[in-house]
Amino acid sequence: MTSVASYPPGTQASPLDQRAAPVAPDGYTPARVSCPANRPTIRAATGLSRNETDWLPLRTNNTVEALKDVLSRANISGLDTGRYIDNLTNVGTGLPRVAIAISGGGYRALMNGAGALAAFDNRSTNATEAGHLGGLLQSATYLSGLSGGSWLVGSLYVQNFTSVESISLATDGFLSTLWQFDNSIINGPSGQSVISYYRQLFDDVDGKSNAGFNTTITDYWGRALSYQLVDPSDGGPAFTFSSISNDSDFVNAQAPMPLIVAIERTSGQLQIASNSTIFEFNPWEMGSYDPGLEAFAPLQFVGSNFTNGSIPRDGECIAGVDNAGFVMGTSSSLFNQAFLQIGRVEGVPEFLIRAINESLANVGSENRDIANWPNPFFGYNASVNVNANTTVLALVDGGEDLQNIPLHPLLLAEREVDVVFAVDGSADTETLWPNGTSMVATFNRSEARVSSNDSRFPDVPDQNTFVNLGLNQRPTFFGCSNGSNTPSGPLIVYMPNAPYSFHSNVSTFDLEYSDAERNQIIQNGYNMATMGNGTVDPNWPTCVGCAILSRSLIRTRTAVPAKCRDCFARYCWNGTTNDSLPNTYEPAQILEGSTQQADSSSAARLGGTLLLAVVALMVAL
Repeated sequence: MTSVASYPPGTQASPLDQRAAPVAPDGYTPARVSCPANRPTIRAATGLSRNETDWLPLRTNNTVEALKDVLSRANISGLDTGRYIDNLTNVGTGLPRVAIAISGGGYRALMNGAGALAAFDNRSTNATEAGHLGGLLQSATYLSGLSGGSWLVGSLYVQNFTSVESISLATDGFLSTLWQFDNSIINGPSGQSVISYYRQLFDDVDGKSNAGFNTTITDYWGRALSYQLVDPSDGGPAFTFSSISNDSDFVNAQAPMPLIVAIERTSGQLQIASNSTIFEFNPWEMGSYDPGLEAFAPLQFVGSNFTNGSIPRDGECIAGVDNAGFVMGTSSSLFNQAFLQIGRVEGVPEFLIRAINESLANVGSENRDIANWPNPFFGYNASVNVNANTTVLALVDGGEDLQNIPLHPLLLAEREVDVVFAVDGSADTETLWPNGTSMVATFNRSEARVSSNDSRFPDVPDQNTFVNLGLNQRPTFFGCSNGSNTPSGPLIVYMPNAPYSFHSNVSTFDLEYSDAERNQIIQNGYNMATMGNGTVDPNWPTCVGCAILSRSLIRTRTAVPAKCRDCFARYCWNGTTNDSLPNTYEPAQILEGSTQQADSSSAARLGGTLLLAVVALMVAL
């Protein structure tokens, strides 16, 4: 088997220095702003928001050419895909709707997901050549991220939807300063003293606290993340997630709609139940379609007093709570455990240690993974809102219910998603590779019918079957039609992290990576998504095209081309199971070349295995 060139191949892309606007009124401290003429209110989640329904036709129109290009390169003989898409466009309905979901799993998930997005992005060098999948990202309507996946999604969008390649290949300019993971988040950015770094963290969080807002260790964690993902000079304290709604690429629907996922932890709850309320953050709103809430708040003004669903006429509009790093930190609050290791770093000022200990004392050590948000749903619709009587909304890491791939918002029936490319960078096995646990968790929640608003999730096997049948080492389609049924939800293209060109099974809690390691893991993610640019299976780009068209072919009653039938026979799970306990999962490198593996011996990684055990114990309790 032929090995492939390094990602990204070819020439270096030019850095793109476009950025979102730092619009928060007082840095990290939420503050009063003028209320808009139409005063913000809480929206009942009886359907999609007006913002989303107005934006969707623009996005659909903008995906047409990318879809046609991806499908033309798929070479699906027996179907003129260009004419097929043109016919759907002329009718005005039925275009395939694509979504991409990036799992949690710390920096491993960020980098693995970055490789997949680079493979899907037609801006990446050579990504539209034979065997590649460039344009799939431009064909997508939704892009969801959770925990480490949220770091990737949030970081790209705060830079006005820049490309992975523009960051990873940049040698000068602002983008070259991002994703410098060799500067551990515990030690701070290069060129800044530890004391100065932690003084900035302290001052930002202290300002928010002094303004009357509840703070937790997640505030410190989110601020620290921002130095790697938003702005290394000061962490971008004024950058908000809602500001994405004003970025040119998003306003013009030139980019998919970003969704970040977190989970609600109700008062007194320690272990996250499978039916917990799942929150989504999008550029316009935060909230949930789930039965425990069924409401959304305007994200920009979430710090305002919305008692009973609206801001009183004499009430103030407050902005700045939705700091971009705080949103990403909320989705990854489990990593607060890692941040507690700062006491081991030489030079950390005592005032910060004291402040963190005080924040833990305020919430209790058992709640150290929570992020406290002002509850905009206080007093709203108490008949279904489980937190109608509390002024603080406690949210935690989006993967704490084991649904580590953020599929939930993409199952909402009204979003009419046809196919989800589910990129799984989880560390489920003893050797830190995925085994389908997230897929099983989402299936179990679907089977419990927690939310009547969701499409049914397709059948999946148990985790042992994933390993025994190799479903965790190659892409697998779930939800294929067998000819006698019409599936109600999207086809799931499960894409697990596997050692194509690099053993990227680094610990979730490893906090430091050289640029070389970073790029090797990104390259491996690229090769995972493209199956080695088609060297593992030359028909893989064709099968991706068939997956995109699958639901549309059913809707239009179009005969399935022979090539697609072959693809579905090869990649669809056929219902076979083998639940016997597998041996320790130790996959060999898939592409030719010497086996490469990340060096995890550095003490700077702060004992990732130990931290993983601590967090696993915490979740189990």
